[in-house]
Order: sequence, then C-alpha cells, then structure tokens
Amino acid sequence: MQQIYLEHSIAEHEQTAKILQRFPRAHITRIEHFGEVFNPRAQNFRLQKKSPALILARKQGKRILTAPAGYGLGGKHNYYFSHMQNCAYDCRYCFLQGMYRSAHYVLFVNYEDFLADIQQQTQLNPHESSWFFSGYDCDSLAYEPVSQFARSFLPHFAEGPAWLELRTKSTQIRSLLQQPAQNNVVVAFSLSPEPVIQALEHGTPALQKRLSAIQRLQQHGWRVGLRFDPIIYDADYRSMYQTFFQQVFQQLDGHSIHSASLGAFRLPRNFYRNMLHLYPEEPLLAGPLSEHQGMMAYSGDLEAQLLDYCEQQLLQYIHTEQYHPCQY
Repeated sequence: MQQIYLEHSIAEHEQTAKILQRFPRAHITRIEHFGEVFNPRAQNFRLQKKSPALILARKQGKRILTAPAGYGLGGKHNYYFSHMQNCAYDCRYCFLQGMYRSAHYVLFVNYEDFLADIQQQTQLNPHESSWFFSGYDCDSLAYEPVSQFARSFLPHFAEGPAWLELRTKSTQIRSLLQQPAQNNVVVAFSLSPEPVIQALEHGTPALQKRLSAIQRLQQHGWRVGLRFDPIIYDADYRSMYQTFFQQVFQQLDGHSIHSASLGAFRLPRNFYRNMLHLYPEEPLLAGPLSEHQGMMAYSGDLEAQLLDYCEQQLLQYIHTEQYHPCQY
C-alpha cells in the first residue's frame, strides 16, 4: 500500500495504529472526512483499481441496516453491515463499481461502535433469532490480514444469541483456523464455475482453492455455507453448471454444509449504465439482458430456466431444508 488517507477522528485509534504498522513506507495524508477522497466525481475507477489507496475512517450514522425482504437463511430478523467499502477483487458483475465513483478501499476502524449497535439490535428481539450479514459492500475475509475484522468480531458472537455470516470468495482463513469454531457463525463462500471465475472474477482464488479452504474450515469445525450467486448465462450453461456442481460435491459433503443458495444476475439500471461506461466491450453487460422495474437482468423466461436448472442440479446433493433461494 503506497498511499493511506487518515481521518483525524481515528488517528489515535488502536486499530489505526495496528494497520499503520503494516505499511511503514506508505505516504500518510490526513483528511477530515473520507468523502473528500472517495466521493468526488472526477475519478477514474479503472485506473484507481490498478493501485487503490487505503482510507481509514470512522463509520458515522446508521451502521446496521435491515436486510431486504426475502434475504436470509430462515431467521426472523435479518440485518447487514459493512466494515469496508469496496473489494480487493475485481469481479465484472459486481455492483460496487456501478455504485461508487472511487476504487479506493475505505476501512472503518471503529469496530466497537458496530459491535455496540449489533448488541443493541439483538436485545430488541432477545427470544428470536437475529442474523447479521457482513460482506455486502466488500468481501468479509479478503482483507483480513490488514483489517483483522473476523478476529475482532468473532469473540463478541461467542456467547450471544445472534448469528453472523461472513460472505467471501477468499482463502484468507488463517484467523479462523487459529480459534475455536463457533456454532452461530457461518462462513459463506461465493462459488462459480471455473470458466466464470476466469472470465469475470478477476483476482479471486480459483475454484479448487476455495474448495480446499472450505474443507479445512469444515475439518476445524466451522459451519460453512455455499452461495451460488450470481448464476451467469452461457450458451452451454447446462453442461457448465452440471460439471460445476459435480466438482463441488465430489469434494464436499452436501449434507454437512449449513446452507446453500442460488441468486440471479441483477443490477440496478443506473449501476448497469455506469458499469457499461467503464467496460463497454464486456460481453456480460452486452448479453441477453432486459430492464424490469428499474433492474437489469436476464429476461424472465431465461432467468427462470437458469435458476430452475441449477436448482435441480443443486438439490441432487443437498436436502431441501438446507436450500435458501435468494428472493430479493
């Protein structure tokens, strides 16, 4: 990391000191608010993505948000939060590049405030399950060696009634293997066929490496979820996804996973337009998409065919009660 921007308000924060120790040669620039660097319009996302800066900031305002209807794994109360904005990876289908003007990483170091909000939210429904989903605006584990996010948060879920999902494509699992597994934490891996990874998930670990990481976590006792999201159309999608599910469940015992879900490829119309401007020659964005209620997605018939086929394949390997289709 060559450039770090540092908000004055967290300059003396304990987490800030730990992070700065990792980058002794970085150029440090003090700022009042991360938006000064992150929000200006005249930025080149593609250029910044080649060498993003790190912005250390304090998350103000509402930190815990109610999840959309249909999002969840069976819990009655579902929330999401993000300790970061932007991702270490460069997936062409990711909505973040259509939502943000900047490719710099924003890391909110005031973990204690997130945890206090989570505790407060949990206490509102002490006798009902509450789920907290991380990794909405980032990958939960990809930046773990720097952020120490999982290492910092997991102890606070050890004895409470709340559940935590860590959503990731990463193999950065060392911090999880260095502590006992927790029954109320699910490490949820986003998985795609290797051809999709090669074409669209730039910088991410190969499928085989993700499967190996899952096996290691399961052997250590962690609950693992599988997130097949988004399902991507290909002219030969039936063969591609049949081979894909066979590969996954030849290595993983489907009955021992916590949960699995399927999700369609969808983008808000404005995000799609921004991404098309960034990547005008990207085949995915020029594919068989249509607009419906402000969302760009595969046509209704095509989306239904994709999801139905993949659901049939998936349910050969898992029980129906493990399956949670994305409905948002």
